[in-house]
Amino acid sequence: MINRLLIAVIIGLLTIGLIPAAYLQTHSEAATNTLADSFGRQVKVSTDIERIACLYAFTGHVVAMLGRGDDIVAVSNGLQRDVLLTTLYPAIRKALVPYFQGAVNIEELAKAKPDIVFVSAETGRNSAETAKLDACGLTWLVIDFHSMEQQQQAIALIGQAIGASEKAAVYNSYYRSCISRAAQGTAPIPPEIRARVYHATNEPTRTSPRQSLPEDWIRAAGLINVASQESPRLFDGRHHVSIEQILLWNPDVILANEPGVAASIQESPAWGAIAAVRNGCVHQLPIGISRWGHPGSLETPLAILWTVKTVYPERFMAVDIHSEIGFFYKTFFNYDLSEEIIEQILSGRGMRLTKSRK
Repeated sequence: MINRLLIAVIIGLLTIGLIPAAYLQTHSEAATNTLADSFGRQVKVSTDIERIACLYAFTGHVVAMLGRGDDIVAVSNGLQRDVLLTTLYPAIRKALVPYFQGAVNIEELAKAKPDIVFVSAETGRNSAETAKLDACGLTWLVIDFHSMEQQQQAIALIGQAIGASEKAAVYNSYYRSCISRAAQGTAPIPPEIRARVYHATNEPTRTSPRQSLPEDWIRAAGLINVASQESPRLFDGRHHVSIEQILLWNPDVILANEPGVAASIQESPAWGAIAAVRNGCVHQLPIGISRWGHPGSLETPLAILWTVKTVYPERFMAVDIHSEIGFFYKTFFNYDLSEEIIEQILSGRGMRLTKSRK
C-alpha cells in the first residue's frame, strides 16, 4: 500500500513539473563514484554535484566549510537558526525546508531538485522516509558518527561526495592536531584528580552518555564525563536524566551547549548544592557556525582547546583562544572575524536564534 502511494506521489510530481521528466535519466547517465555511507550502503554519486540538500544540520555546516555553502538548496529547519552560518551563506536562509521533526516532505524536497541529499541516521533507519527518497530516484547518503574518529570519517565522506576531499583533509589534520595538543597538556594529570564534568546539551537535564561524540572529546580534554560512567538504562530515549541523579554525581564542572542553559542552572535553587554551581564552574560553551561541543558540532576541535584552557588554565597558558578562533574561521571559512564577533562567539549570545525567531 505504501509503495503504491509513493508511486502515485512521484507520478503526480512528474505531471506537475516538480521533477523534470529527464531528471532521473540525466542523473543515471552522469559519471559517478561509488561511496560507502555511514551505514555501509554502496551509493553511486555523480562526479558533478551542483545542488545539495542537507537534511541533517551537521552536513550543512560541513558543506559550507568545504566551500559549497552557496550550493545548498534544501535544509533541516534548525540550520537556519545559526546566525553566523546564515550571515556568511545567505542562500541557506533562503533554502527550502523539506525536513521537520523527523519527516521528509518529499514534494518540497523535489522542488529543490538536489543532486545529492545528506540525511541523518534517524532518517536512514526509517524505511518509510527512505522509500520516499528512493521512489524519487534521489541520491542520498546517511551521515552518522559517535566518536571523533567517526566524525572525521564523515567529513572526509562529505568531501568526497561534493568534490572537496583536499579541504576535508586539511580540516581533519587540524582536528587531529588539536587532540594532540590537548593530550600533551593533560597526560600528566592522574585520573583521580581529573575534573568531573556534566555536559548539558539542549536542555539542563539532557546529557551525553557513553559512545557519543561529546563523551569522546570530553575525555580528550582530560575530563571525566560523569554520565559516561553509568549504564544506558539510566537515561530515557533522548538522554534525559533526573536532577536527583545529577546531584548524586555532584560534578566539578558543568558545560552547557544551548544558549541560556548555563544561566538557568546557575540561577536555579534545585542545582545550588552541586559543587560546580557553588564554585562558579558552570560554563556556556561558545557558539560559532555551530554550538561547540554539541553532539553534531563542526567546531569540536575548538571545543577541546577552549575546554582545556577553561578547566586547566595553568597547563595551557600558551593557548591563545582568540587567535585560535581567528585562525579557524579564516582558514576554513575564509572569514576575518572582528574582536567583537570573537567575543560574541565566546559568550554564545545572539549566535543562535530561538525557534520562535527563525
